Amino acid sequence: MCLFVFVLSLRALYYQRRWVKLDADYLRYFDNEKEIYSKGIISTAFITNVSSVGELKFEVATNNRTFIFRAESEAERNEWVTVLQDCTKGRHRRSAMNPGSPMTPDCQGYLELKGLRSKLYTIVVSDKVFLYKNIDDYRIGIGITLIEMNVGNIKETDRRSFDLTTPYRIFSFIAESEQMREQWVDAMRNAIGEALSNSEVAERIWAEPSNSFCADCGAPKPEWAAINLCVVVCKRCAGEHRGLGPSISKVRSLKMDRKVWTEELIQALCINVRCSDVLETLSLIFCGADVNCSTGMANWPSPLFLARGHSQPLQAELISHNLNTELPRLEIGGAMETEHYSAPTSVSHNGFLFKTASMARAVTERKGREEFSRRWCTLNDGTFSYYESDKNSNPNGALKASEIVCLAVDAREKHGYENTFELYSESERLYLFGTDDPCSHKEWVKSLAKSFIPASAEPLLRLSFERIGRLKCKDGLNLQTPKVGWFALVGSTLHAYLEDSKEEEIHLRKLNELSIQQDNEVLVLVEKGRTLYIEGERKLDFSGWCGAIQTAAGSGGDTLSQQQLTETDIPVIVHSCIGYITQCGLTSEGIYRKSGVNSRVAALCERFRRDARSLRLKEGEHQVDDVANTLKRFFRELEQGLFTSEDASSWLSTAAIQDESMKISQYQLLLNKLPHVNKATVQALINHLYCVQCCSEQNQMNLHNLAIVFGPTLFQTDGKDYAAGRAIEDLIQHYTEIFEVDEHQLKKQLEEISVIIESTEPGGHFICTVYLEEKKETAEQHVKIPGSMTAAELTCEVLDRRNIAVKDKEYWSCWEINEKEEMERPLHYQERVLSILHSFGTDSHVVIKKHFAMEAMIIYLTSRMDPSKHGIMKFKEERSILGLTTGNFHDRYFILNSSSLRMYKEIRSNRPERDWPVKNLKIYLGIKKKLLTGKQGALYLCCDTQSEMREWFATFLSIQDGLQQTRVSRVMPDARHGNVSLIPLRGSENEMRNSVAAFSQDPLAVSHPTNHWD
Repeated sequence: MCLFVFVLSLRALYYQRRWVKLDADYLRYFDNEKEIYSKGIISTAFITNVSSVGELKFEVATNNRTFIFRAESEAERNEWVTVLQDCTKGRHRRSAMNPGSPMTPDCQGYLELKGLRSKLYTIVVSDKVFLYKNIDDYRIGIGITLIEMNVGNIKETDRRSFDLTTPYRIFSFIAESEQMREQWVDAMRNAIGEALSNSEVAERIWAEPSNSFCADCGAPKPEWAAINLCVVVCKRCAGEHRGLGPSISKVRSLKMDRKVWTEELIQALCINVRCSDVLETLSLIFCGADVNCSTGMANWPSPLFLARGHSQPLQAELISHNLNTELPRLEIGGAMETEHYSAPTSVSHNGFLFKTASMARAVTERKGREEFSRRWCTLNDGTFSYYESDKNSNPNGALKASEIVCLAVDAREKHGYENTFELYSESERLYLFGTDDPCSHKEWVKSLAKSFIPASAEPLLRLSFERIGRLKCKDGLNLQTPKVGWFALVGSTLHAYLEDSKEEEIHLRKLNELSIQQDNEVLVLVEKGRTLYIEGERKLDFSGWCGAIQTAAGSGGDTLSQQQLTETDIPVIVHSCIGYITQCGLTSEGIYRKSGVNSRVAALCERFRRDARSLRLKEGEHQVDDVANTLKRFFRELEQGLFTSEDASSWLSTAAIQDESMKISQYQLLLNKLPHVNKATVQALINHLYCVQCCSEQNQMNLHNLAIVFGPTLFQTDGKDYAAGRAIEDLIQHYTEIFEVDEHQLKKQLEEISVIIESTEPGGHFICTVYLEEKKETAEQHVKIPGSMTAAELTCEVLDRRNIAVKDKEYWSCWEINEKEEMERPLHYQERVLSILHSFGTDSHVVIKKHFAMEAMIIYLTSRMDPSKHGIMKFKEERSILGLTTGNFHDRYFILNSSSLRMYKEIRSNRPERDWPVKNLKIYLGIKKKLLTGKQGALYLCCDTQSEMREWFATFLSIQDGLQQTRVSRVMPDARHGNVSLIPLRGSENEMRNSVAAFSQDPLAVSHPTNHWD
């Protein structure tokens, strides 16, 4: 029950209005209904009497204290009295000091709360922390507040200090000693763990009488379950089950492992003792029936599909948890093995290896020799065992081949022993072995891989792999059910055998996209015409796969073949630089001859070297000469050179041949002799230089000038003679003959370049169509856009042309409109228009129109001191992680601050589901659907009202505009235009307030703000 009542203050002898909440255990009162933490708390177990005491008043009495409340009406007063009497009737006083009480504290004592000069008596009990003024108040059940630990987080700050952080407040405590601080921190972290545990599943499962005791030893209230065996077990027996391995018993917690507990699995555990269909399924599985067998039916190829197709969710759930279960070996009918683990032949091997202790985390640091122990290892009958010595009969440990999911071969000398390898098990354990003998290392890797790789993927064993193992994946049109795939990583190529398919090769350096999504549980590989989703079934080996694949997909060295490549086998850095200069620099005078800024060139080279695929060159952000010098530096520093070190001299000598036809033939021979990547790169570069010299009237870089610049660069010579230049001049001059170019294609390419040049005037002006208020013929304006023109200047230009007089409180701005996506955004007043135009697709255009919501946005911003916002919005992701569109919008709690936008499942959630850096978001307003969208990943946020959407958008605007560091000093054509783009929201809060203050004094002296969402 929650209502406003008046509480009598005995100190001041007057009533104070308080928001009061009553639940089964506590009566709490707050300053207002929005407060999370109370001003006072009264345990209902200590209330001895509740009665009406006068007009609208009632009193709540304990043995030591009486509280007087006054309601706002007689009906409310009577309701409070009735509810309180019912709540406290028949309840006995509980002593928290009694060790046998359910309220026995986990930790108690005095803590100093920073900001107060006195200490508070603090109690940690179950999943809550209680604060009392002193121990006497604690004993009589009257406190200050309680903190729900499901939203808490503990951070140690100083020798005796620590912070309890919640989304609503930070409690900074000081303990009496370091030792006491450790006790408090441990107790509060245990409380957080208790709060995050989910008792609902356990209670539902225990409700079935047969599940209220451990299936093995009979212990009450078992908190663990073997989900594939459909039984519940206690903590001790769960440890025994884990020892059997996940291929026999998959152990999960009833309280902690939330994701695994689907409704079907809970029902299967609750009704298996009564439902004959489920019992029959269990009987078939346990007697050795192969759950991976073929049914012979195209629509339902396996028992799992058959169960799903016939609406048997419980049976499907049981089958899905037993797909990898190791089946019993029966003499009758032969050995029955699951399909995933059938080894081609029996593998045996033995010898000494050096082993570290098994680990639950990835190896991130170098392991010294002293951390390894010498062990006698054997591989027999599908079991890898290790012993103290070759004389021991009992192994120290063993790992079944069916439990091995991944084998990784480390780089030489990564650890103390020269050759090491890692084994990953189904139970999320990592085993590291090493030896100094390369032959022994090779034999062990070969034998172990052969023991767990099935016959269907046997060709993988013939590869010199760095990592090999099993993963689940989805591709093609079947994105509902993952396939089991066997993968091997060799250099920058990922070899894969998926279910019922031949070997596939994925060239990682030629991917269009590589990303890890869905909380690091899905690895997305996008190549031409196909997307592959690799799922993380186990965190440990999956994180290793992700790191290895990302490293393999990056630039692997300084040779051409080791670079990230396009589909046509051209290095991405070369493709990006050529594309940028073709768009922005063909008419730049002295292109490739003028030097860029060395620091910027070095930074570009480093970014391309780290991940060329992720770098997008943008006009305004990157300078033409910097990009040109980056391309030259890449070729000059290229290991073995573009023309290869062994053949470079032949290219130079060919340039001295006098007979033109013989020279061309010799160039063609040398070209065909080049490695494939080198040949493709040479052709792309010479094609580009041919186009550059076609524009020599504008850029002053004719054939001879380009040859002087690129000769020494490409042949990596000192440039003292013209031999290298002569060779490059020949390649450009005879480009069509040497490379056998299709003249029609070349003509088309030159026409496209002519269009770029014609639309760009010598001063860098671009002719653009801008619309006034809406897209129609009569509203068209063709405007010359200089490279330096801002959104504010373009707005003024169009308004001046149409002789539009700006009225008081009219806010005009420049908008980007996307018709296809039905969304729009106002450009920031300093945003360069030309770079935006170059990034437009065919569905976008520029409109100059009024910003009708700006007045309300300005009022909202000026009324707030803190540039942040939080609240409930509806959330939808247009493209799900696995390529499927999501369903309806879902309510989520969002917190927006100066650095990030965080999404929580609910207001009391402890950790965010998603977290986006604000500076990476590009925010659009939905025209029809009231949607705020983030360009990356198509994220939709829907508000309940227009005013609420304006507030969120205004907050985004104020935060993101504050990220801009540089300012434009260009004088505006008319500073008195009422253009929304002219107020400087970028910068400090004081600047914004000063601008608003100036506007209030003279509305025409300044204009008003808009947003920029890069």
